[in-house]
Amino acid sequence: MIPFAEWQAERLAALTAEDGWLNLTDRVEIPPGPQRVGAAADNDLILSVGPAHLGVLTATATTATLTQDGAVLDFMASGANPVLRVAGLLLELHTVEGQLALRVRDLSLRPEVALTSYPHDPAWVIEARWEALAAPQAQSVDQKGAGPTEVTLTHRAHFSHDGVAVTLLATHWKAGKPMFVIRDATAGLETYAASRFLIGEPSGETITLDFNRAHNPPCAFTDFAICPLPPKENRLSFAIRAGERKPG
Repeated sequence: MIPFAEWQAERLAALTAEDGWLNLTDRVEIPPGPQRVGAAADNDLILSVGPAHLGVLTATATTATLTQDGAVLDFMASGANPVLRVAGLLLELHTVEGQLALRVRDLSLRPEVALTSYPHDPAWVIEARWEALAAPQAQSVDQKGAGPTEVTLTHRAHFSHDGVAVTLLATHWKAGKPMFVIRDATAGLETYAASRFLIGEPSGETITLDFNRAHNPPCAFTDFAICPLPPKENRLSFAIRAGERKPG
């Protein structure tokens, strides 16, 4: 686990990067077939930024092209989704439950954000028991900004807080590490109402849960993101005054 100050710096850098969440201006679903894209009202996909007529978008689940005046521009693989830089924009092909969408980022923006957090509290660095399930389990997870999605559960974490047994489900994995979507008694008052994310650090049959690194999901910063909501097991009745607070 990297030092806490370094983690905070990386977190801020990722948010303010050109492919971060702060310069996202549009997310439009893509119907089948070629689509005229641009800011003008006569386009099939109307954007809030960019040229009046950007081009004609042709997209599948894994590839996309933009045709401009006969020239065909290919979206390129970058991370999880194909992207294309054009006309000062970063276009990203994004798929949720089989529905294609176009995410648009305005590269002329220089976004800034002030992340506020509770004071670092070593008591919220918890060594939990890391239990592998006997067999993978399918589970439906609600999402903010979209309908339910299905995830596969393989592990859960167990610890106690003030004498009460707590079990958290790892519903997602990020960069090979388990991610817990949580909500506690501070939600909506001191922290973001929908959820916070927490990445665990497993080691054998234990896992480190550093709640000082609980952080806001993308939906806390933009209406154009889709974020999982916590399963009932991860909705905690007590307050976790550690990690990020609501964005200012």
